[in-house]
Amino acid sequence: MSTPSLRSRVRRAPHEIWRGIRSNARSDVLGGSLLLAATLAALILANSPAAGWYETVRDATFGIPELHLDLSVGAWAADGLLAIFFFVVGLELKEEFVTGRLRNPRQAALPIVAAVGGVIVPAVLFVLINLGSGADALHGWAIPTATDIAFAVAVIAVVGRFLPASLRVFLLTLAIIDDLIAITIIATFYTEAISLPWLALALLPLAGFALLVQKGVRAWWLLLPLAIAVWVCIHAAGIHATVAGVLLGFVVPVVPTRSARVRVGEDASGEPVYDGLAPHFADRWGVVATLFAVPVFAFFAAGVTIGGMDGLTSALSDPLTIGIIVGLVAGKPIGILATTYLVSRIPTLRLDPTLRWPDLTGMAFLAGIGFTVSLLVGELAYGSSSVADEHVKIGVLIGSLVAALLGGSLLARRNARARRGASVRSHES
Repeated sequence: MSTPSLRSRVRRAPHEIWRGIRSNARSDVLGGSLLLAATLAALILANSPAAGWYETVRDATFGIPELHLDLSVGAWAADGLLAIFFFVVGLELKEEFVTGRLRNPRQAALPIVAAVGGVIVPAVLFVLINLGSGADALHGWAIPTATDIAFAVAVIAVVGRFLPASLRVFLLTLAIIDDLIAITIIATFYTEAISLPWLALALLPLAGFALLVQKGVRAWWLLLPLAIAVWVCIHAAGIHATVAGVLLGFVVPVVPTRSARVRVGEDASGEPVYDGLAPHFADRWGVVATLFAVPVFAFFAAGVTIGGMDGLTSALSDPLTIGIIVGLVAGKPIGILATTYLVSRIPTLRLDPTLRWPDLTGMAFLAGIGFTVSLLVGELAYGSSSVADEHVKIGVLIGSLVAALLGGSLLARRNARARRGASVRSHES
């Protein structure tokens, strides 16, 4: 009797391990921690005796030149691995628009407008600071407009346990819209020339992928080749390949149908409960994005050679770096809070009654953690490994760090106050 039981446990072990990994990968803290670890590792290596090895690995090229895929390791991380991240973003965006927070226009209006304000004001401040630096410098206007969901939400998870749940919802909605705006900006302003034949060719595997998922097909050996074909065609068309991830995510069904559904459990009466393919794929591929794709991108993107105090002084005297820091630390909170205040004056668009302006202020500073998409836009604007790109990395890292410290400190104090209040209410009851 013990032998079959042992064999059964052995067979189940890989599934149990994978289930544990997936459960932990959903943690906001883990995602932020991995990003932070990858960033610190890159900074240490780039400014240590191992800098030569780091740069050799990052700049090593491989691929298929005929398909415009003779890329460096760093470019593969930015163009390839981040496509997985944006695929998950596409899935989550569609889910939010179909069944989530963005389905109700009145409920979503405030964070949507706040996201728009949080894009416009940082861009304006960056342009004003770099007006005298020439047209090339202005090409990076979109760098301080992004919000890194993983880092921002991780900070709230660490310091905001007793804060209103609506605050996290507001930040998530804002960050999701921010991602949508960032995708649009990348596709519109950082695509120099589009090859229409390659773009038309991308529609064929995209249509095949859409047809299969609409029929409920989940077999990776059928879907993955089509997804890669879409990615290759989009890249060859001259559009940043991360857009392919978003397009693939948008065609996956959210609402469970008879042909496209996943059984996720049973209800109280024992009837099966089904979910759509979009939440299923987001759960599966979100693990890959959290544990591998985004940290690897951060590792190869954040390795800036500071060059000691002289290099840091040079970077901090560059209007490009200053514009990014000011945009992230000041532009983001000003844009978010100003637009939220103005729109909340409309009677039908009031703030959630559990939210307080000090809480929103801390959250608005956290939205200034740019990082992932900001680093990507910097590479698109100025080219990888250029002097301007090095200054972009320093500006993004410093701006994101300052925004995280300011927002985290403010929310930690608010959280401590909320915890004391909860403790008093508990004793009174």
